[in-house]
Amino acid sequence: MNSLRASKCSIGAFAALNRFARPLASPSFDNYVARAMAQPPILSWEGLGLQQGGRWLFGGPDVAPIDLHVLPGDRLALIGRNGVGKTTLLKLIDDRIEADRGTRRVKPNTRIVFLEQEPEFGAYETLMDFALAGDHAPAAHEVESIAGQLGIDMAREAGTASGGEKRRAAIACALAQGPDLLLLDEPTNHLDLGAIDWLEDWLARYKGAFITISHDRTFLKRLTRATLWLDRGTMRRKEVGFGGYEAWEEQVYAEEARAAEKLDAKLKIEAHWLERGVTARRKRNQGRLEKLYQMRAARAAMISDGGTAKLKLANDEEFKSKSVIVAEHITKSYDGRAIIKPFSLRIQNGDRIGIVGANGAGKTTLLKMLTGELKPDSGSIAHARTLSGVMIDQQRKLLSPNASVRDILAEGGDWIDVRGARKHVQAYLKEFLFDPKIVDTKVGVLSGGERSRLLLAREFARTANLLVLDEPTNDLDLETLDLLQEVIADFDGTVLIVSHDRDFLDRTVTVTLGLDGSGKVDIVAGGYEDWEAKRRRPVIGKSKATTPAKRSEPATLPPPKADKLSFKDQRDYELLPVRIEELEAAIAKGETILSDPDLFQSDPQRFATISKGVENARAEKDAAEERWLDIAERVEG
Repeated sequence: MNSLRASKCSIGAFAALNRFARPLASPSFDNYVARAMAQPPILSWEGLGLQQGGRWLFGGPDVAPIDLHVLPGDRLALIGRNGVGKTTLLKLIDDRIEADRGTRRVKPNTRIVFLEQEPEFGAYETLMDFALAGDHAPAAHEVESIAGQLGIDMAREAGTASGGEKRRAAIACALAQGPDLLLLDEPTNHLDLGAIDWLEDWLARYKGAFITISHDRTFLKRLTRATLWLDRGTMRRKEVGFGGYEAWEEQVYAEEARAAEKLDAKLKIEAHWLERGVTARRKRNQGRLEKLYQMRAARAAMISDGGTAKLKLANDEEFKSKSVIVAEHITKSYDGRAIIKPFSLRIQNGDRIGIVGANGAGKTTLLKMLTGELKPDSGSIAHARTLSGVMIDQQRKLLSPNASVRDILAEGGDWIDVRGARKHVQAYLKEFLFDPKIVDTKVGVLSGGERSRLLLAREFARTANLLVLDEPTNDLDLETLDLLQEVIADFDGTVLIVSHDRDFLDRTVTVTLGLDGSGKVDIVAGGYEDWEAKRRRPVIGKSKATTPAKRSEPATLPPPKADKLSFKDQRDYELLPVRIEELEAAIAKGETILSDPDLFQSDPQRFATISKGVENARAEKDAAEERWLDIAERVEG
């Protein structure tokens, strides 16, 4: 990391910045320097280095150590892949673990509070016992006040409390301590939409500083003003909230690629295939998003006035023939309370259905009825005879810590059957953003997010035409969320998703089933934002058929009108899918050859030739996909 020092002031290490983090002259940087001069930091880590498992996690011999300075009022998003050390960095800030090098300084009387991702409740009888434990326990009345707003009874037995109840109790405990610096590790995990809204409102009014790790893009965009990016052992800071992170990330990688080309460091670029793949994936996903909004518009035409659970085209024979799940006037009650009032829905092959609502509103009940796990009190559920499902639930079945990655994916072998196609296990690992070298690594040494990603890789390999995801985004980093969205978009079947992740739903589903807790189920063409827009819209007589809400991002603009294709366009539209398949086969074959650990030593020239061929095939494949998506948008427009 290059150090830049402000020439007109003496703020020491505050101006230690990565050369890609910000330009020397920019409004955000000038504002940062001005704030640093006006108010000294409440916490600093200078020259931070840490070894973990025999390797340098931060500040190793090949990278600069980390310099971190937290100013009063900072709202910082901490970004990075699973396994790069985000949670470890928070523990270092909180002085829970010791670094191998560096100096930590804290302004006197600064109260630092750490909201852990998975706090330990096992030693406590009640949730209040947990909250009042420790040397800096908050006052009981302060805890009760916040707990009441979050809707959690602190007298609840800790041993039988749900994940959501424990999460709200931990939040009440943390906020009641009156922190000057709040460290938040996945704060929205296990929270329902109402609790997330409350937490966002509290943090918006909060006068102190916070650093947050989160996969919830909406949460990050609404609250953060600067970004800390952990990447390959070092850290960059930019005075822009998460809303500007992806553009910044792509700029950094582009500058690195140009610098590497000048140094003729092509092997170094190849080592960063993951980063380049993520950037290309985001570009391809723009085309997928366009297709998603077209599907939503088509579905909107089938939904009756007011978004009720009756379909205008329910009697259409063609529509019926494509139906895979048919619910007719189903109901469900518990202890005299209506959980699901009379509800009808035909789910077509290819639908992506999102189910949203507060905890206790009936989301899981509805999901279980639609999949046949739970029978309705009245009405009927019918499934297509060919329906075959895969369920990935929020509990994430435990993977044996002593098993290897190879054991989990390929039962100890070299090949895995992926929905009927045979792939080399190391090539398949790349598709899920793993370094192929981890193939023989034990599951126990993987991070929680990496284990979740490994489970997704295994489950997505199974042959099925119904995918059921219950809170799939917990423990996933942002790059894995991008990958998950891509896999769902490309899945050749029907998808049912229960999630509180608003941005994930907006990018993924074609139809949202919204439960408000009264038993009524709204059907809305679109994602979470569309459901929210419908709820905010006043009802005056009969509304028009639900249409997707307009957004400001370029990817969500209405598709262009169809224009006449040239001869070349038409030919590319027909032939490129075949060429893409050929390239995928060539890439898989090349990667299989390169997976031989002895090849580089025995025949370095062949290794280099095949590596170059795979790199060229990947580039051609990316270009072909971009080209075909561009033409497809015009054809389907």
